[in-house]
Amino acid sequence: MFKIAVLPGDGIGPEIVPEAVKVLKAVGKKYGVDFDFREGLVGGAAIDATGTALPAETLQLCRESDAVLLGAVGGPRWDNLPPAERPETAALLALRKGLGLYANLRPAYLFPALAEASPLRREIVEGTDLLVVRELTGGLYFGEKKRERTPSGEVAWDTLIYNTEEIERILRLGFELARQRRKKLTSVDKANVLITSRLWRETAERLAREYPDVELTHMYVDNCAMQLVRWPRQFDVLVMENTFGDILSDLSSVLTGSIGMLASASIGGKVALYEPAHGSAPDIAGQKKANPLATILSAALMLRVSFKLEEAAREVEAAVGRVLDKGFRTADIMSEGKTLVNTEEMGTLVRQEVEEG
Repeated sequence: MFKIAVLPGDGIGPEIVPEAVKVLKAVGKKYGVDFDFREGLVGGAAIDATGTALPAETLQLCRESDAVLLGAVGGPRWDNLPPAERPETAALLALRKGLGLYANLRPAYLFPALAEASPLRREIVEGTDLLVVRELTGGLYFGEKKRERTPSGEVAWDTLIYNTEEIERILRLGFELARQRRKKLTSVDKANVLITSRLWRETAERLAREYPDVELTHMYVDNCAMQLVRWPRQFDVLVMENTFGDILSDLSSVLTGSIGMLASASIGGKVALYEPAHGSAPDIAGQKKANPLATILSAALMLRVSFKLEEAAREVEAAVGRVLDKGFRTADIMSEGKTLVNTEEMGTLVRQEVEEG
């Protein structure tokens, strides 16, 4: 039996997470696997109920589980809280740190049926299949932060700091994942300006000697942003530090048709965390407009990475593909001549394809 901590969170989280659970239950029945789902509070919902974004009970639940399925956290209701108390910091960053999750994996794969959904031309996005590997517990987000008043106004700073061990472990993961795919690794940095990037590049060059079968390429982050929307097929695995990864992984969503298609996995500790790459989308919360496919595809990553159920993971991904091939769309990926469905209907369609496929 696999224990899964289910954290719906805020905004559209309580709408999209049940659809992924629905699909996982179908997988369990089809493949004879028992899943034990246990729900916990996180984010703004937890603040409202307990006064803290990550209750000790929730963190303990996650640590005692085999994997964590998270919806989304945050929203305007909690935006006026001090930065350290906001859901994005006090829940999400704290959860990653509490579980020792140092790497985020965001695959950007374009389902052929969605080639028209991207704002980029078909000939640019067709064939996109890349993986962004983002360092998750270092850099600007976790460095010293300070804000002070001076006679001439205010001054604020965030500290960008990395040590060799942090850089080496994320780069080594990038090399290993590239070895399992098409054996091409792009290391993204800003070594012409940042001294942390120089250490990053030097470490990448040293590790490359251990992976002679993997082609290593260095690319400045600004050029990489351009290349992602110019020629995404050149990329296989991209590895980068925290801030660059946050930005470029979201940018890669345009290649898939919508950020509603972008799954993610945060790994490194004993318990991995799976969540859609998008936010809580409070503007559409409660309206059943949200696309649950990123959450469902995150559940497929869970099957593959945490539970080693590769066949089941492929079944879920294939089910999503068949639903799209049949022309069903949520609002974010809707195009002329397709059938508009809501959040719950899309989850049901994928579940049915898993059952019947």
